[in-house]
Amino acid sequence: MTYLDFEKPLADIEGKAEELRAMGRDAEGVDVEKEAAALDKKAGALLKELYGNLDAWRKTQVARHPERPHCADYIAALFTEYTPLAGDRAFGDDHAVMGGLARFNDTPCVVIGHEKGNDTKSRLLHNFGMARPEGYRKAIRLMDLAHRFGLPVITLVDTQGAYPGKGAEERGQSEAIARCTQKSLEIGVPLVSVIIGEGGSGGAVAFATANRIAMLEHSIYSVISPEGCASILWRDTEKMRDAAKALRLTAQDLKQLGVIDRIAPEPLGGAQRDPAAAIAAVGKEIAAMLTELQGRKPADLIKDRRQKFLDMGQKGLG
Repeated sequence: MTYLDFEKPLADIEGKAEELRAMGRDAEGVDVEKEAAALDKKAGALLKELYGNLDAWRKTQVARHPERPHCADYIAALFTEYTPLAGDRAFGDDHAVMGGLARFNDTPCVVIGHEKGNDTKSRLLHNFGMARPEGYRKAIRLMDLAHRFGLPVITLVDTQGAYPGKGAEERGQSEAIARCTQKSLEIGVPLVSVIIGEGGSGGAVAFATANRIAMLEHSIYSVISPEGCASILWRDTEKMRDAAKALRLTAQDLKQLGVIDRIAPEPLGGAQRDPAAAIAAVGKEIAAMLTELQGRKPADLIKDRRQKFLDMGQKGLG
């Protein structure tokens, strides 16, 4: 288990419990279970206290936890007959974006998402979930396919933002993001999105311009990272806690503002403590959103999507 900064007291207690159990395994006739169980109880109470009222910066840390389930985990658990599509037919294949044809609850669909990777090798392969232009153009290809065959589109967002490298800019990063966002507004099929970790800047908006948007309880969605905001406003990245609060990037704030529609509950301690439960919660939200949009005409879906974004931020500003 990787512990976050604010979880250090919890790490000490759980570490002591594990040490006791290890001692009991090594020394025959030594019963340490009672003491270990007492530590477990203390750890459980502390975990509940820590996660009972997370501030915006701590939620940011949880959203970035390396052991949270990623896009590939959700696709493997929630979708069947997944057939990936590769390349943008212009430059190459971007591994930061994965997507293809699949079935969700036995219904044909298109699924698209950012993949961060889960170890050093895979994180480098997937560029830590930061997509290049060809990733967004791959997504456009998939959305075109969905529109042509009348398939709902499900997007899973988890990126700190689009990749800002020289090559990406040379190949038209901003144009690719803009066209992907435009395509999201144009397709005449249900489009639902879930922020499963980080939703950063235009790199996230390109996938989350949807009819319905859900967020995991401890995920974040913002125009800029707290560190980036602090650097610009105060020229001090150490003010990221103040920036996180000011950005109102939590699921709870964004639901109040009308930016998102639903919040998927996470297990106590975050999605990383029980990935299966978090994935099941996301699946439930996807099913509910698709059911809500089922049977609507293409023109109505397009109108609904555009109006959603025109109305965004008009409430909850008090």
